[in-house]
Amino acid sequence: MPPGTQTAATASPVPRRDTSHPFLRLAATLSRACGVASALMIVASILVTCQMIAVRFLLNGSTTWQTEFVIYMMIAATLIGLPYVQLLRGHVNVDLLPIALPRRLRLGLAFVTLGTAFAVIGLLMVYGVELWHVAWARNWTSDTVWRVPLSIPYLAMPVGFGLYLVQIAADLFAVASGRETPFGLSEDR
Repeated sequence: MPPGTQTAATASPVPRRDTSHPFLRLAATLSRACGVASALMIVASILVTCQMIAVRFLLNGSTTWQTEFVIYMMIAATLIGLPYVQLLRGHVNVDLLPIALPRRLRLGLAFVTLGTAFAVIGLLMVYGVELWHVAWARNWTSDTVWRVPLSIPYLAMPVGFGLYLVQIAADLFAVASGRETPFGLSEDR
């Protein structure tokens, strides 16, 4: 089959990532672990939701912690799953501009977008650390019957954004070192 003519059956859903450098290998391993952790959090949320439905509607009982648990777990799954989505390039992507640009401008655009993403995610991580620390130092708890210490769910922000930052740094390094092409596009485009 000629290059570029893959069918849906032969196309790989997971893009090939270069892991020849130890940093790239570490970042990919961390990102995959985040994907597994995120999936497990979603499964736990589904199981707790089913348990909550059974308690409320089958046993006619009250639920005290389930709703809050599911909310915090889904938020944590989203934040912890960020690096895995970045690793797979699974985010919403509009290739129109990168495809239209010549190779050198495409490279420049990749540096601008990855650099901007690094700065924004770094800022979110810093504010996440600050919020987590305040919640921990002041022993904040939720205003529900469960009274979960908010430092526990808030920890997902600095951890998720920090690991996302590692994956973005790996992507930036891979493009800068020529190990990967900008936006994962082939050079002939």
